[in-house]
Amino acid sequence: MSKRENNANNIFRPSDSPLTEHEKEQIALRKNLERLKAERLAREAANSKKD
Repeated sequence: MSKRENNANNIFRPSDSPLTEHEKEQIALRKNLERLKAERLAREAANSKKD
């Protein structure tokens, strides 16, 4: 692998450094949005079954 390819692969490799507060908040926000989306889709599916 060339040095350029190796560097490109390392960009997407998770780091060993601890998460910053901002990163933790972003992860929590993303999880919450995914949960809310799943709940909304479940409600919409339940409502479409009633009709």
